Amino acid sequence: MYVFIKEKDTQKTFIDEKKIKENLSSNLNPDSEKIRNILQKSLDKQRLDPDEVATLLNAKDEKQWEEIFEAARTLKEKVYGNRIVLFAPLYIGNDCINDCEYCGFRISNKEVVRKTLSFEKLKEEVKALVSKGHKRLIVVYGEHPKYSPEFIAKTIDIIYNTKHGNGEIRRVNVNAAPQTVEGYKIIKEVGIGTYQIFQETYHYPTYKKLHPRGPKSNFAWRLYGLDRAMLAGIDDVGIGALFGLYDWKFEVMGLIYHTLHLEERFGVGPHTISFPRIEPAVGTPIAERPPYQVSDEDFKKLVAVLRLAVPYTGLILTAREPADLRREVLKLGVSQIDAGSSIGVGSYSETDPEVIRKSQFILGDTRTLDEVIYELLKEEYIPSFCTACYRAGRTGEHFMEFAIPGFVKRFCTPNALFTLNEYLNDYASEKTYKEGKKVLQKEIEKLDEKQKKIVLDGLERINKGDRDVRL
Repeated sequence: MYVFIKEKDTQKTFIDEKKIKENLSSNLNPDSEKIRNILQKSLDKQRLDPDEVATLLNAKDEKQWEEIFEAARTLKEKVYGNRIVLFAPLYIGNDCINDCEYCGFRISNKEVVRKTLSFEKLKEEVKALVSKGHKRLIVVYGEHPKYSPEFIAKTIDIIYNTKHGNGEIRRVNVNAAPQTVEGYKIIKEVGIGTYQIFQETYHYPTYKKLHPRGPKSNFAWRLYGLDRAMLAGIDDVGIGALFGLYDWKFEVMGLIYHTLHLEERFGVGPHTISFPRIEPAVGTPIAERPPYQVSDEDFKKLVAVLRLAVPYTGLILTAREPADLRREVLKLGVSQIDAGSSIGVGSYSETDPEVIRKSQFILGDTRTLDEVIYELLKEEYIPSFCTACYRAGRTGEHFMEFAIPGFVKRFCTPNALFTLNEYLNDYASEKTYKEGKKVLQKEIEKLDEKQKKIVLDGLERINKGDRDVRL
């Protein structure tokens, strides 16, 4: 079943271009006292209003930006501690009926090699990922009739039921086309994590120009795609914009207005926000020369402002970005990253000379999962594969009940330590194992006596062979 229902395509949505531009133009050259007041509101773990976000975006003074960066670092530590959640993308197929001008998968691109994984090949891909230590995936599909809700559900079911050694995939997030409410219900039944849809650009004229044909050409159908997911009972959703298609400040404001819309309609905002920059892709000239290229410095600014604007929303930093920049941006409020990623269809289980021509874009960070984990440990982060909240039903509004009062660390730190210990025992290189055990000991010493006992008991169970220990 693949159904596309035409919604009225109009600018008159919750994305008010005129209002966004007024926000940005009326909060120019803010004084430092005003900025500090806004930062204090964020540090008190309150979501910022659009005019406050615009004020931060318009900071001009280098000293003001350093205060913003420092506040983002502090808030990240307050809400998330030093955990970094890890995942990998798994591309199921790259057939597509859209013609997005910036995407290597677009239908008019004759240079891309089309491929969809067979179910047997999918199992091989999952085993290859599990053998490296992965527990969390985001599955990615082009938009094509063959990728129906039934097909998506079947592939996810296969992933969950493919075991390998001591490991398995415990959470599958989805990046796929917008569905009908009935389509989402079919996908929900197999137990997905977050359903993610990127609007790409919130600027209507730019959107229409860059999406000339296909279902994705309908701005409103895509914009309200996550509303339908929520109506279908999927209460973990992720939003995102592709930075470089239009002015980066406008796109940040678009993400904030999207967050507000979900909060106002459903009582809970997005679980995650993504902010990838456009990267080169085979046969895609616009991706080589983005019309609104975002500099590294501006990229750091937009990440810091997003962290301060939505204190309890996960921020996802992808391997599109080079390793050096990822190291810097990680400190500004990022809570999730992918690692050991390959975005060619079928490229985890075999060496593929055509991998670039089967990819949506070119990755900037090609480090292995173990290399990334080792570096995180050296920086005293806790690499986490935790999936406990999702499987315990602490999602959507229930997640916010725990997150907003600041209780996330009560569950997340112990569960992060459990999954780290699993990785160290089952998959780590010798140097990563040694560094990881040091970090475990340091983190245990930070716990109160009650938590310490719980964590030590769990770690001992894992050392004796138990797996999937969680709170």
